[in-house]
Amino acid sequence: MRFFKRFLPGRHRSTADVVTDVTSDAATLNSATRPSLDELIALRQQAGKLDLSRKQAARAQLSGGHASRFRGRGMDYQESRIYQPGDDIRNMDWRVTARTGRPHTKLFQEERERPVVVCVDLNPGMFFASRGALKSVVAARAASLIAWATAAHGDRIGALLFNGDHHELPPRGGKHGVLRLIRQLVAQTDPLENLQQPPHPQGLNTALGRLRRVSRPGSLVVLLSDFYGIDEETGKHLTRLRQHNDVMAIQMVDALELAPPPPARYGVSDGQQHTGILDTRSATARKAYRDFFSEHHQALRDLMRSRAIPLLQLSTDADVASILRGYFGGRATAPLQNLPHETAA
Repeated sequence: MRFFKRFLPGRHRSTADVVTDVTSDAATLNSATRPSLDELIALRQQAGKLDLSRKQAARAQLSGGHASRFRGRGMDYQESRIYQPGDDIRNMDWRVTARTGRPHTKLFQEERERPVVVCVDLNPGMFFASRGALKSVVAARAASLIAWATAAHGDRIGALLFNGDHHELPPRGGKHGVLRLIRQLVAQTDPLENLQQPPHPQGLNTALGRLRRVSRPGSLVVLLSDFYGIDEETGKHLTRLRQHNDVMAIQMVDALELAPPPPARYGVSDGQQHTGILDTRSATARKAYRDFFSEHHQALRDLMRSRAIPLLQLSTDADVASILRGYFGGRATAPLQNLPHETAA
């Protein structure tokens, strides 16, 4: 499931809509496998209704237009909520804690600027889809929409793109900041270039460690990935990020990660050579298939919930702009897994 799939000649084909042969440039480089500069620039027209302030609150240090949960003293008291890992214990609300028997922390409100940093995972598994567009393309579209919405609100946009190498873009304001990100997205999402590179041992955890260098305290950090390879170390990185930033996660998923294909024998290829057979004819094999992906999705939900990080799913055949507008506009139109903030008067 990590690379392009190509069904072998003479085998029964599944209902997969995208059949890719990386030996053919014409078949590989199209709007479903690589975003174009014009496409990502045109998303500016669809980003107008994305209000990134609706779901998250910032904690930055510069004056601006956001009502933020700034961890400091002398701010206007906003509310108290259940203590979350990473909260500053100096802001504990001991009266509410004593009354409810559960630890609560105070939130304060102040007008702040909030830089937005998108962290885009471009590991080999992101260059896959059975329908719609590759995960890497969906991630690029989502990152571009968020970038345009950030610039429209007068905030700065930064990024960390990683595909073995890491490309750090410190936050920059205005259209130039967005165009800088879009140019990097187009360059780094070329499947012909990325899938020719040898496997790199550094993955999501290394990127999360470097992300703290790009995201200054008070930023909104948006993670875009399929999140394979998460472990205990991932949780530690997320906890540290959450101490000084708002964080949300967007998971790229394909239909084949939600349910097995119809019973059959499928040849699996990395685009260069035949690498194996996926046999889903037996009930036992289909159960093992479902269990593998179900455990991954549940582990990711548990990880994000334990850090109070909202988790949004984007499928490879989704209308990315519509789903992001629905979520940031106030009504979620895609599966959203998060831990609601409980409040107490």
